[in-house]
Amino acid sequence: MSSGISATEKVDGFTRKSMRKAQKQRKPQGSAHFRTQGGSLSPGELSALPQLRDAPSTEQQELFMQKLQQCCILFDFLDTVTDLKSKEIKRATLNELVDYVSTNRGVLVDSAYPEIINMISSNLFRTLPPSENPDFDPEEDEPTLEASWPHMQLVYEFFLRFLENPDFQPSTAKRYIDQKFVLQLLELFDSEDPRERDFLKTILHRIYGKFLGLRAFIRKQINNIFLRFIYETEHFNGVAELLEILGSIINGFALPLKAEHKQFLMKVLIPMHTAKGLALFHAQLAYCVVQFLEKDPTLTEPVIRGLLKFWPKTCSQKEVMFLGEIEEILDVIEPTQFKKVQDPLFKQISKCVASPHFQVAERSLYYWNNEYILSLIEENIDKILPIMFGSLYRISKEHWNQTIVALVYNVLKTLMEMNSKLFDELTASYKAERQREKKKEQEREELWKKLEELRLSEISKNQNNTHGLENSNNSNNNNNNNSNEPEDHSRISTMDSINTESYTLNAQYAK
Repeated sequence: MSSGISATEKVDGFTRKSMRKAQKQRKPQGSAHFRTQGGSLSPGELSALPQLRDAPSTEQQELFMQKLQQCCILFDFLDTVTDLKSKEIKRATLNELVDYVSTNRGVLVDSAYPEIINMISSNLFRTLPPSENPDFDPEEDEPTLEASWPHMQLVYEFFLRFLENPDFQPSTAKRYIDQKFVLQLLELFDSEDPRERDFLKTILHRIYGKFLGLRAFIRKQINNIFLRFIYETEHFNGVAELLEILGSIINGFALPLKAEHKQFLMKVLIPMHTAKGLALFHAQLAYCVVQFLEKDPTLTEPVIRGLLKFWPKTCSQKEVMFLGEIEEILDVIEPTQFKKVQDPLFKQISKCVASPHFQVAERSLYYWNNEYILSLIEENIDKILPIMFGSLYRISKEHWNQTIVALVYNVLKTLMEMNSKLFDELTASYKAERQREKKKEQEREELWKKLEELRLSEISKNQNNTHGLENSNNSNNNNNNNSNEPEDHSRISTMDSINTESYTLNAQYAK
């Protein structure tokens, strides 16, 4: 089987991915091929029904039902040449239905609810098609848009106007908008099309507000989606939208907070900071965390310690995001809670200030531009200054980026003004420590030099001993060759000579 990938592309994965993107023409997806339930594909051409506004008032309700049933028929939008007339008739009918529900009163009678929900389910609920790009990166790649959006958009619009209609009765609708319906709605949040997720966000929020009996179920299912995202799939397109809904939900929590809400914060929201795609939803995630802390300040310590536990080690972009979130938390922190976390927190900030990545160092130094944080530091300067001083002083002398050096000088100046006596003591202590370190380093280098000299002298001595042994052996061999005595006497003489030489060498080694 031949491969279309060259040797260069095999080596350079980035080149291979870029070429695939360039060669591949992005096409919209059609969900009609993936339908598992609901509406049927078009059996033939649709016929236009009379306009609702032209019908007598006694016939409007029946015509409204007929139009809802007509809109249950689905079309394949990947086929751009067939059913054009029928597609246009359905689009016009949906537009008419949106307008009819928005501007008329008394249209939402009990018999209309099952027909409305059936039409909505037929058009919206489907198995989402697999991504056309298996290496889809939401930060870099363009999303795959839904081909049937010209109809689907109007169905979503109709659904929203239906929920917002003054005549809408949750007590009647709850027979049709049940847990199964909500579960199918939540599954659609994984759609790649951001337009669809935006409508879903608004609609789910309306359902949460109107159906009190579904609230706990919705929270539990969102919790399950997030847990699956964190620990199993690491992929879900609608995380940001669900977090945005949660931000509003958390804002409405009654006090004191229930144990399940606190558990959701610590077991779900905090571990979500470990996700690889954090940049896509960090703003919404940070907002949810801050909402919890505004509701219950006693959660501040476990939250900050949780963030420090998951602090990124190798991703500077995530470090900058963490620093931004910590600043948002410090903006609402109470002084008593600040005292509980100042030691571990400023040890981490000290490491960030010393980071060779200038954006991380810069973002941490910007804390000193925040008036409230500055007041908290000033109240606890005796604890914070000793933690920060070493890193700040060293960076002011050694950092490669001059902007960071300038910021560090400003921070050092601010800290010195807060407590000049402590600052002078730390300066003297730091310099003395540096002198001790230099002295230790000098002693270490001298010791290594002595060890090296000793090693060389031993090598030289061993070499001399080896040469002496070789010379002695050569002399013995010459004596043996020149001897005219009988063989036995010669052998005895040679053995005596070797024994004498060995004794001499052993004596030398013993000395």
